[in-house]
Amino acid sequence: MIGIEQEQDQAPKLSPQLDYRYEGIAKVTGKAKYAAEFDGPFPKADLAYAYIVQATIPAGTVESMDIAAASKAPGVIAVMTPFNAPKLNQGPPQPPARRSLTLLQNKDVAYNGQPIALVIAKTLDQAREAASLVKTTYAPQPPKLQWEKRLGEARWPKNPGKDPADNHRGDIQAAFKKASVVVDNTYVTPIQFHNPMEPHATIAWWEGDKVTVYDATQYISGVKMSLAKTLNIPTDYVRVINPVVGGGFGSKGSMWSHVPLCAMAAKATNRPVKLVLEREQMFGLVGNRPSTINHIRLAAAKDGTLLGIQHDNVMNASVLEDFVEHTEDVAKKLYQSGANSVTAKVVEANLGVSTFMRAPGESSGTAVFEIAMDEMAEKLKMDPIEFRLKNYAEDDPAESHRPWSSKHLKECYAQGAEKFGWASRNTKPGSRAEGEWLIGQGMATATYPANRSAAQAVVRLLPGGKMFVGSGSQDLGTGTYTIMAQQAAAGLGIDPKLVEVKLGDSTLPKAPVSGGSQSAASVLPAIQDATTQLKLKLVDLALQDPKSPMHGLQAADCDVKNGKLVSKSQPGKTDDLTALIARNGNKPVEAQGSAEPGESHDAMTTQSWGAVFVEAAVNRYTGMVKVRRMVAVYDVGVLLNQKTGMNQLMGGLTWGIGFATHEHGIPDGRNGRIVNSNLAEYHVPVNLDVPAMDVSVVGIPDTKFAPTGARGVGEIGITGAAAAVANAIYNATGKRVREYPITPDKLLLA
Repeated sequence: MIGIEQEQDQAPKLSPQLDYRYEGIAKVTGKAKYAAEFDGPFPKADLAYAYIVQATIPAGTVESMDIAAASKAPGVIAVMTPFNAPKLNQGPPQPPARRSLTLLQNKDVAYNGQPIALVIAKTLDQAREAASLVKTTYAPQPPKLQWEKRLGEARWPKNPGKDPADNHRGDIQAAFKKASVVVDNTYVTPIQFHNPMEPHATIAWWEGDKVTVYDATQYISGVKMSLAKTLNIPTDYVRVINPVVGGGFGSKGSMWSHVPLCAMAAKATNRPVKLVLEREQMFGLVGNRPSTINHIRLAAAKDGTLLGIQHDNVMNASVLEDFVEHTEDVAKKLYQSGANSVTAKVVEANLGVSTFMRAPGESSGTAVFEIAMDEMAEKLKMDPIEFRLKNYAEDDPAESHRPWSSKHLKECYAQGAEKFGWASRNTKPGSRAEGEWLIGQGMATATYPANRSAAQAVVRLLPGGKMFVGSGSQDLGTGTYTIMAQQAAAGLGIDPKLVEVKLGDSTLPKAPVSGGSQSAASVLPAIQDATTQLKLKLVDLALQDPKSPMHGLQAADCDVKNGKLVSKSQPGKTDDLTALIARNGNKPVEAQGSAEPGESHDAMTTQSWGAVFVEAAVNRYTGMVKVRRMVAVYDVGVLLNQKTGMNQLMGGLTWGIGFATHEHGIPDGRNGRIVNSNLAEYHVPVNLDVPAMDVSVVGIPDTKFAPTGARGVGEIGITGAAAAVANAIYNATGKRVREYPITPDKLLLA
């Protein structure tokens, strides 16, 4: 088993990089199948379609449901309601989240849009039409809405997650009394919704007491565990399949209500059932990033030394479940300060359950905290980079000055500033114009934890020289297929193009959720261990083969290079692996591998870093914002694949533009309905909103974190990006907007 005790200066063994995405051809030719596109081992004519009926009030109970017309509608097979649904003996929700499911087990309504019935019909159109015929009578109750006007009701979260709801060190009050300069402002981030191209979708069918689901998920093992617990069946009776995911961004990291509802419908109708959420149903049923209100105070001495940092975070939480967006975590550890105090509280609302959303905590946290840092730098009349370097944390201030496994943020600042031309920036806000456009430049720090979990993998050397690698991971479009092929190939020194990769099936060796930017750091060390075990088996096979040139040698004298067994002491002695397999019955040779963080992981803090620079133009008459230029440099260890890695970092930066200037989910203050639940009114960046990007990585391996020397890149790209845009807008206009998104109306009214 591989831990993380490898020395920092040991260069990891890297495979040749594939210059294309492993599954790319299948995707662009339409051969790649997503969850809703599969044909199961059943006649197509047997497949039924389910459609969710949603509540139209935010709080109360369902008094009655008239399903007579719906039941008689063409093609309808069944209508499941709280009055006739199978009763479940479900246990507590399974990790990675504490999702509160609504599975027609009672008549309570907790939010507008909650599932209250399920129509199953022979076609999707028939199911949708019949759903519109269901007539519901409610007993409404006064809802808890407009949470931002009820901050007096803020309370400590019942379950804050891995981080405590409050954390204090040093004397924060004394720090502010001693300070020469103080920043004291409130910053707001809105509700945001995941909108992956592929909506959530499930196909379920039963074979006796066992159920199989094709499910659009970031965590096949999590769905397997949660579905078994929910349906009260053995875990081994559940199989989850999901070879490709059309984006998830956190929303697919948990099992939501539609998955067991689909399985329940399949059981009740004794036929396979497909349930696909429509775009409008993606707003509320499957989570969102909560809105946060952040009171941030910074205390500094005249020379720029931070004496105190205080960040009090309040956010909306569903009446069903507390979910905490830890925006205050950034304030705990990003910079050194004499004293530090952070808190996180929630206000209940009749809204859907919040959940993980790309870089949860750090994306919202850097979006607000890095504006406060910019404001302090201005008050001190210091360059924003100089101010950050003045308070550079050489070790982790939140964990008793525990060392970082690796940190090269200074290099990110220096390289980014040089590429961007930061030294020539106009320091006076509103002083640069090009016709009707005001031009500004801003920067911010990016950061995200480097996470790693236990994982397993299997490898096989196949007849003919090809190789197989499998792990129960997922590929959300991040490039997991590609780097798995590279890592497996590296173990035997073969071309990655000869490797067949399989993932997305819960029958494969277990891997963690594809969330927290941990798949690469978790799965690849397991593959590395598996190929090590495979090499030992191949050496043993050769030593026992009288026809092998390696026969009679010592195992310690044998190695595998370039697809051949070689003698270390006698380089002329080699045995081609393909020939070795052929001589021994053409049978595949298989090995299992596993890896997990070692004990030394607890003695260090693992974190990734970056610096983002933005040039923005703001129209002086309309307030329209154009991001003209972005430069970003990251310290993420080594980049395992240039194409897929850069794709992830650029995607995160693009989302940062959306965070800063576009995204805003708007609940109706009267009934809790999301009024902009479509991509026409819930705005995200399009091609014309995104400039050319200059993105690079420092590229220094972090082998104290993982033997591959790589840290995840799926989420760090969004961190810091929104604040860099916001700071550039301020530099352009002299108008400081502290509530996202920064839309033209806010700039015109500022």
